[in-house]
Amino acid sequence: MALQHLKKADFDAAVDAAPLAMVDFWADWCGPCKMVAPFVEKIADEYDGKALVGKVNIDEEPELAQRFGVMSIPTLVFLKNGKEFDRKVGVMPPETFTNVLDENL
Repeated sequence: MALQHLKKADFDAAVDAAPLAMVDFWADWCGPCKMVAPFVEKIADEYDGKALVGKVNIDEEPELAQRFGVMSIPTLVFLKNGKEFDRKVGVMPPETFTNVLDENL
C-alpha cells in the first residue's frame, strides 16, 4: 500500500478503512511541502500495514482542503477511525509525525 495519492472520490473510503491515517495536504509550488515530502514517503514505507499515509494535492482537490480547513501548507492531518484527532502545520522533524502515529497505534 505505502504512500497513497488521495482524490475526493476515494478519500472517505480509504481513510475509513484504515484504523489510523496521516494525510499530507500539499501543493507542487510549495517549498516547505517539498522539504516534508521525503519524510512522508519514508513514514509511508515504515508504517505500511499499520497506518494509511496519504497525500492530497490542494490544487487538484480544493474541496478536501476546504473540508479540513487547511489554511497553510504543508498541513498533516491525523485521523483515527475516520475522525481527525490531531494536525501539524509547517515543517517539523519526522519524529513529530511518527510520535503521533506511535501514540495512537
